[in-house]
Amino acid sequence: MAEQTPAAEKPHRASPLARLRPASFGAEPTGERLARIRRSPQFRDGAFRNERPTRTLRAREALPLLRESFDRARWARRTPTEAPPVVRPAVLDPSSPPASGLRLTWLGHATALVEIDGHRVLFDPVWGERCSPFGFAGPRRLHPVPMSLAELGRLDAVVVSHDHYDHLDMPTIRALAGTDTVFAVPLGVGAHLEHWSVPAERIIELDWWESAPVGELTLTATPGQHFCGRGLRNQGATLWASWAVTGPRHRVFHSGDTGYFPGFADIGARLGPFDATMMQMGAYSPQFWPDVHMTPEEGVRAHLDLSGGRPHGVLLPIHWATFNLAPHPWEEPAEWSLRAASAAGVAVTTPRPGESFEPAAGDLPRAPWWRALARPAPEATPRTSVEPSVEPVPEPVRRG
Repeated sequence: MAEQTPAAEKPHRASPLARLRPASFGAEPTGERLARIRRSPQFRDGAFRNERPTRTLRAREALPLLRESFDRARWARRTPTEAPPVVRPAVLDPSSPPASGLRLTWLGHATALVEIDGHRVLFDPVWGERCSPFGFAGPRRLHPVPMSLAELGRLDAVVVSHDHYDHLDMPTIRALAGTDTVFAVPLGVGAHLEHWSVPAERIIELDWWESAPVGELTLTATPGQHFCGRGLRNQGATLWASWAVTGPRHRVFHSGDTGYFPGFADIGARLGPFDATMMQMGAYSPQFWPDVHMTPEEGVRAHLDLSGGRPHGVLLPIHWATFNLAPHPWEEPAEWSLRAASAAGVAVTTPRPGESFEPAAGDLPRAPWWRALARPAPEATPRTSVEPSVEPVPEPVRRG
């Protein structure tokens, strides 16, 4: 089981410059929290590291790629023609609990509410208008939030994959700090939460492969291939993770942000198979971050790895549609996900933001709602990635 974050740390005197930083930058780990970080096998040479080297784009290489990728024609295709439609989540009806015991509600980007074996777990909650440290700049939300924070009701756990702004939102965390839920986060991220008024005793901080009980559930922080930091000074000071949640009857997996790596098979062997996987399949770029974000094809491959190469469970593509974060066309992750999942015999669902589904049900949301909002590709404009053609939606694949 996990080593718990101490309720108090050694006093840390901030420098005058640090006191001028916006609160949204969070706080750096100190005291016993920092000592625990330094004991982690993932912390090497002064920072958290991936299990294998990951490619990064150097500044002198970035400028020509930026000019090529963000010209006017390509930029237009990165957003929909109008706000994507949202659905009032089924979870808002207390008289209709999930008949199967497992229901997922995608709320946009990487935010998902999972009702599992009588418990309610919220992943990577972002209710903010922008994923940015500032309210006046940064990527703005493309669709409204499907439900308000006040409508969430009881939560047993809030799970955070890492501290990037599109996954860890200060205003949202501050609002949830007033509830009695617990927060499960990777090592170091608890410093941000305490800085934003979350009581230390309600923070569960885990290293990879550590677990903690929440009611009848077990929350396990599992490996990923990514990076962290909310400013230039604290890169690598906090850990990133994917998450497995196992209950008496059901199991789900949330990838957080990650590149494709061999560790998915190990996660599946230890903690799977999963009834549903929430896989990052948007905001990819072979030029800018080839090793730390997955393409839809890689996401399908990861889903298969988690079940030993066999099509099992339902795949929910996440990390798309809500924020404009990459040079690929806005709708491309959905089209590519359908195509890759169909080719691999994987059951995939593509709900609208706010739409709920039960993996055991036979009528998974699969309508290509995004096509009506996609901008046509100019014939003379080179494509920014391997762009799948628009094809009819294949028939649902039953789980094996």
